[in-house]
Amino acid sequence: MHTGENFHNRSMDLPDELLRGAIDIHVHAGPHLKSSPRRVDPFQAAEQAKAAGMRAIVFMDVFENSSGTAWLVKRTVPGIDLFGGIILNTSYGGLNPRAVKTAIHYGDGARFVSFGAHSTHYSASREARLVDGKPVPLKDLYPRFATEELSRAVRIPLQDPVPPELEEILQLIADNPNLFLNTGHVSGEEAMRLVRLAARCGIKKVLVASMAVDDLTFDQQTEAARLGAYLERTNIIGTSGSVPKTHYYVEREYMYDTIVDPPKNKLNVRGIANQIRTIGPEHFILSTDYGVRSMPPPVEGMRQAIACLLDMEFSVDEIRMLTSLNPARLLGLEGGS
Repeated sequence: MHTGENFHNRSMDLPDELLRGAIDIHVHAGPHLKSSPRRVDPFQAAEQAKAAGMRAIVFMDVFENSSGTAWLVKRTVPGIDLFGGIILNTSYGGLNPRAVKTAIHYGDGARFVSFGAHSTHYSASREARLVDGKPVPLKDLYPRFATEELSRAVRIPLQDPVPPELEEILQLIADNPNLFLNTGHVSGEEAMRLVRLAARCGIKKVLVASMAVDDLTFDQQTEAARLGAYLERTNIIGTSGSVPKTHYYVEREYMYDTIVDPPKNKLNVRGIANQIRTIGPEHFILSTDYGVRSMPPPVEGMRQAIACLLDMEFSVDEIRMLTSLNPARLLGLEGGS
């Protein structure tokens, strides 16, 4: 077995070996919008992960509480741990404590609470279309987008007092240790606010989502790790490029193919490898965020991501920490302690 010291004596099958026991905490399976179908349905995602020997996957759905999906799939695909949770997008009313309270008791119960994806103010205000070769934000192209969507987008106040609905959600997470807090697609400053509030409220398990990590300075990443949060890294083997997508909005004009105001440290594979090494692999979790139809199935995304880490000369133990041990700890699974 390769241990990192003998890089030039790697077996062809090593990524498959390391896939066994891995956990992907960020899988987008169907259903989805008709304009943007998924690569696999949740049953296929579970079957493929099980066939590869993976230990668990976590379903994420921008429109639904995916703990119901996990409950359904478990009844058909035994032999792999399946989890879901809730993303507090505007389709749920944003920061809605009732939605969180319901998710905790739905199916086998939510495993995560995320503070929004494409309907966070940070994300929605930056999504754009190329016009004459220049990125123009959706909010500037379409006045209705600004008044009807951006005005309702999820924001995390950076100063006290904490709004009562946010305080209630944080308390619900703190009172239910099976849950972990996922910052979602908020800005770096908002993510740090959530990390600090989580520490203040006694929340033990926090994940800074990959998009938020992109907007953190090195000092902020270090502080988040010091406060006990995991930093997520996704899609390190590349993305589907600037193909227009309707990830969230059903209106065709709200498809976006670029962003404005690039994040502080959007990194390639080598940059992410250096980031993990500098701060320490014990603070990171590798996931895929796969599900888009034009990309490989999630299980293949994880296999390729592992292969990229091997190319960056990470050791077997380091890769297992990033793909198995740390996500098991986040999910509270046996063997993650």
